[in-house]
Amino acid sequence: MKIDIITIFPKMFEPFLKESIIKRAQEKRKVTIRVHDLRNYTTDKHRKVDDRPFGGGPGMVMMAQPIFDAVKKIKGRKRAKVLLTSPVGKRFDQKLANKLSHEKNLIIICGHYEGIDERVCTHLVDESISIGDYVLTGGELPAMVIVDALTRLVPGVLGKKESLHSESFENNLLEYPQYTRPANFKGLKVPAVLLSGNHQQIAKWRMEQALQRTKRLRPDLLG
Repeated sequence: MKIDIITIFPKMFEPFLKESIIKRAQEKRKVTIRVHDLRNYTTDKHRKVDDRPFGGGPGMVMMAQPIFDAVKKIKGRKRAKVLLTSPVGKRFDQKLANKLSHEKNLIIICGHYEGIDERVCTHLVDESISIGDYVLTGGELPAMVIVDALTRLVPGVLGKKESLHSESFENNLLEYPQYTRPANFKGLKVPAVLLSGNHQQIAKWRMEQALQRTKRLRPDLLG
């Protein structure tokens, strides 16, 4: 998978790309992530990427020209799905993450200011994505969330493939409770079934716990 990120704050991504699973995925060449400074694609000597909205109103709107030129340059001759981080986009969830993880080339545009010139949304972007019903300063954090969720789904990134299938939101269930050593911590004991060695009973217990937790905390997932 190759992911290109277009942003006006490229330095925000430096620590994110150099830690943990994201770093290892790049080192293993399972994923290639490149960050592009949108200001490098402006035609203005001041590297301006925004302007006042037609019709008046507060704030500034990101201009179409730099974004169109950036996407055209990054795409080249290859096919790529273009995403836009936007509060008006489709809600990002595990189902969408699984779908996008099969794409070979992704371009993520980080939204900012009062929004982006609508011509970008209607003629350039394939899908707008929101990570939740709240407003952030910019699209950089949502882009990181999307990259993190997709990268761990790429085959070979995580140590054990099986670990993906038992995580929260897979099969519309929250993950069952997890425990580790010691079995007794200050009188707080691990459920006996997990120490029994009976894998059939353990699997049954975990499914029951996952269902109970989902019913209690996220009943909407079971709908």
